[in-house]
Amino acid sequence: MRRTLNALYDGCAWLAAVFMIGVLVMVLLSVLGRQFQFHVPGTDAYAGYAMAAAGFLALAHTLKRNEHIRVTLVLGKLKGRARRGLELWSLSVAVLLSGLFAWFAVRLVWQSLEFNDISTGNDATPLWIPQLAMALGTLVLFIAFVDEWVLEARGQRQRFDGSETHHE
Repeated sequence: MRRTLNALYDGCAWLAAVFMIGVLVMVLLSVLGRQFQFHVPGTDAYAGYAMAAAGFLALAHTLKRNEHIRVTLVLGKLKGRARRGLELWSLSVAVLLSGLFAWFAVRLVWQSLEFNDISTGNDATPLWIPQLAMALGTLVLFIAFVDEWVLEARGQRQRFDGSETHHE
């Protein structure tokens, strides 16, 4: 199960990297278009879609690598059961909020598909397509928070002192 979850987080990170390259391509295409007097419609919109996709798809991987900003002022002062209790409480809130975020992101994709919602730009992109990345990213983030909660409940979660990050 651990290999499958790590593969999921890593796969989303690689997909986020692909979308970052997509941002680069769209920006370069826009710059070159201005330089050589040609226009490719929708480059701004597609750059925005790719940027949002990259951000959402990288969330779970960033969490699992302990790269999210975390305020540990109170947590750092606690030891033993008090620290574990606060960790579990914080992770429970994170599971709840990320679950709600994932639910509404998936619902948004469904509604956009159902209503045939398209972008207002000249590209007229069906909005459910770029929204899929947001839904997938939030769903995988929810899974990552559940994973962290289970690891904490079992006492298997890695501790970081706040000044270090986990790199492989």
